[in-house]
Amino acid sequence: MSDYVLPEGMPDWIKKHTRAYLENGSSAHNWDAAPGGYDGEFDTLLLFTTGRKSSKTFVSPVIYQATDEGGYCIVASKGGAPQNPSWFLNLKASPATEIQVKNERIAVKARITEGEEREKLWQIMANYYPGYEAYQKRTPRQIPVVILEPTSL
Repeated sequence: MSDYVLPEGMPDWIKKHTRAYLENGSSAHNWDAAPGGYDGEFDTLLLFTTGRKSSKTFVSPVIYQATDEGGYCIVASKGGAPQNPSWFLNLKASPATEIQVKNERIAVKARITEGEEREKLWQIMANYYPGYEAYQKRTPRQIPVVILEPTSL
């Protein structure tokens, strides 16, 4: 894990999940979101981003759903905070990155969705993880929905 940095301000229960995922892969794929206030376990991937200021590699667990086209849909909610999460800003600056799904590392390129596509994917994600609707109500910003499309290196 020394090659990766956990973002500052990450809650301890999320740090614990991230460390378990890095160490054990598949066994930490499902995230128990109860400490965050939501019942259930949700599929997560690890998102690796390059810091736009520091150039360090950051790792963040993110709830996802697979798309029909073979990509991965994620939501930049930051719990409804007024600003976007750092990982989202890092993806905007450097959209080519990697993710880990269970034990597999995958090269991807991030694409921010808009319009009808965003609305369709937002509904899918909000139906999967109900916290997103509450998060959207907490913030005036439109929470971004991102597609991570697999690429070859």
